[in-house]
Amino acid sequence: MDHLTAARSASAGYNKGSFFPAAREEPLKGGRDEELNGEGDPWDVYADFNNAGPRYSSAFGAGQNQAAYTQIPPSSSLLQEEPDQGKVEMVTVPALGAEWGKEELHQVTKAGKRERKLETRKQFWKSWNRGERGLCGRYFTRKVLVWFLFGVCCAIGIVLAFTIPRVPSFAFNGGTPLVNATGSWAKAVPTIFAPAATNFSFPAFASLQADTNSNYLPLRFSHLRAQVFDLQTNRQVGSGDFSKFTLPAKAFPKILLPLNFTYIATNSSDQTYQNWHESCKNRGQFIDGKRPSLQFRLVLEMDIVGLPATHSTSTQVTDADCPVELPQNAS
Repeated sequence: MDHLTAARSASAGYNKGSFFPAAREEPLKGGRDEELNGEGDPWDVYADFNNAGPRYSSAFGAGQNQAAYTQIPPSSSLLQEEPDQGKVEMVTVPALGAEWGKEELHQVTKAGKRERKLETRKQFWKSWNRGERGLCGRYFTRKVLVWFLFGVCCAIGIVLAFTIPRVPSFAFNGGTPLVNATGSWAKAVPTIFAPAATNFSFPAFASLQADTNSNYLPLRFSHLRAQVFDLQTNRQVGSGDFSKFTLPAKAFPKILLPLNFTYIATNSSDQTYQNWHESCKNRGQFIDGKRPSLQFRLVLEMDIVGLPATHSTSTQVTDADCPVELPQNAS
């Protein structure tokens, strides 16, 4: 069969005659070899383009005089299916398993959601601790937070250095540590020296001077309490309380602290009573007109606004003049 000159098959589409054979079965020109006898027409390079050369394929009507398209006869678009009169076989299909696995079912529960949130939170803090992200997106990373906290601590330290109150120091007036009471305080405590009952009481003011140079803001006191002890016997002989007052900053303000001197002895030979009774006698009872000096220790307890605890300080006086003077005829 000559595949080059044979008539085209009547069937359309792809078929066996539409493809080249695996190898040439015989020479194209009468079974002779042009290379052996060295004769023949010279090779024309344009033969494939001007239809002068041989035809190499008969696929799709190439090289044939007949039309390349063959009309297919019409057919019915619907296929008539023969009814199947056989019985329908019912096949038992095994039940399908759960669509979600055990792990997926656990994730949709509340416990699973909490675990996912906890894992997300752990991953977030782990990434933030590594410096891979910030608290607000890419902002406020760990490095920025450290510098921010350092700045906040410095600012707080500077503010506290100027605003925290400092405990002031107190000193007595060197000339007159104790002064006579005046005004309403002079009438608040009666002046009594009773040798028979061995007791005494009188009002006075402690002349103090405070040092507030270490404070940058005015110093507010809620209470300033005082206790007076005899320096020789260490017995308490007086007390006082001064509340709700303010001292200026960077100054040496003077304070008159009201004191109530009251003491009760068991007998007239009590050493504490004798010390204070002799110091408060009339000057006319002494040859040189000089009375013995009072010797006492003053303990101050301060409640300052802005400080959490009560602070105390003490000072002592060895040459104080008694603020009261008994009559000439007093025993």
